[in-house]
Amino acid sequence: MALTEETVQDKLEVIKPFNYIQVRTATIIKKDGVEINRSFHRHVVAPDISADALANESAEVRALAAQFHTDEVKTAYAAHLAEIAT
Repeated sequence: MALTEETVQDKLEVIKPFNYIQVRTATIIKKDGVEINRSFHRHVVAPDISADALANESAEVRALAAQFHTDEVKTAYAAHLAEIAT
């Protein structure tokens, strides 16, 4: 009886209006090659993510951030955060 665990990012979504990147990671447990359990974890990458934090994300997430977290989006997001903070 061999138990194995595999972790994969199985869903990436870009959510408007600020192009949040939602990352779903699946943890898959298999017994003798047959899946017996799957659980999920989600996290969100916002346009104001630091370069250090972004470096810890997968290549796919970094590519989406480069494409969707434009200077225009970052500026609009910063203005939105400032507005809701007041």
